[in-house]
Amino acid sequence: MYTSKISGIGHYVPDNVVTNKDLEQYMETSDEWIEERTGIKERRWIDPTTDDMPSTMGTKAAKIAIENAGLTPDDIDFIVFATLSPDYYFPGPGVQVQELLGIREIGALDVRNQCSGFIYGLSVADQFVKTGMYKNVLVIGSEYHSGGLEKSTRGRGVTVIFGDGAGAVVLSRSEDTTKGILSTHLHSEGKHAKELALIGPATNRWVDKIMTENDPEDTSYYPYMNGNFVFKHAVTRFSEVIQEALMTNGFQASDIDMLIPHQANLRISQFIQKKMGLGDDNVYNNIMRYGNTTAASIPIALSEAHLEGKIKPGDLVCLAAFGSGFTWASALIRW
Repeated sequence: MYTSKISGIGHYVPDNVVTNKDLEQYMETSDEWIEERTGIKERRWIDPTTDDMPSTMGTKAAKIAIENAGLTPDDIDFIVFATLSPDYYFPGPGVQVQELLGIREIGALDVRNQCSGFIYGLSVADQFVKTGMYKNVLVIGSEYHSGGLEKSTRGRGVTVIFGDGAGAVVLSRSEDTTKGILSTHLHSEGKHAKELALIGPATNRWVDKIMTENDPEDTSYYPYMNGNFVFKHAVTRFSEVIQEALMTNGFQASDIDMLIPHQANLRISQFIQKKMGLGDDNVYNNIMRYGNTTAASIPIALSEAHLEGKIKPGDLVCLAAFGSGFTWASALIRW
């Protein structure tokens, strides 16, 4: 049995910056209202005149990660792509990345676990590497939210939160058992699925009905979120899954050198930081700059924290996420 380590990291975000002030053009809101409730000051939204899409953003992040690992695309044995916003309804973007990178006909797997998607993807890759099946697995989280948001007062509760971007890591085989991914922990509670969901299109109301009805008041194609309900569950599940990772490996919260939580809401991160007794230097947040980028949020934050020198060799790094499904997950890594 091998261990798996993150050998390369990269991220990409669109150039187009959308501030809270900019959103006042679309809806009844204010910079103060958004920042007070979410911590967000700005986000990146794709400029439709560019070639940015989940697959192309993911490819740009992947190229950086591969180069950072000292590898070439031909060294990649498998692709895991996490997203809730694929370029097409099908196929998934994993195969598009394979083509865009010019890699031989390797396997590509798509993960649909929303905010927890990157950690779920990392867990899948970890198993492939640890069993010896693959040597280098590319794991991508990439989202294009802005094209599917209702940019109006009716949709402001969700629209102000989300941004676009991509992050990627290369997970590589290692024989050093003292470093790498120590464990991953995955959970779900489907009874709450509709509390944070995008319902349409659905198989019981497919394209023919949609076109016939052409109902401008149909909101099933926009994301719905029961904010208070999600917040209450998030702070509970975040704590549980972080503690699970620590206890599994014989650590306690004070041993964490860097916690990178999914960037859902700065208030959630601050609540968890206080509950875990962690200092400001031990938690990395970038939601103020990018908003919630769902499956891309953890790899973008991980990439930035690494670039800024906030993660050093030997550090104990914890990743944790909670989101739609409900799903939640954690990963504990010795850097």
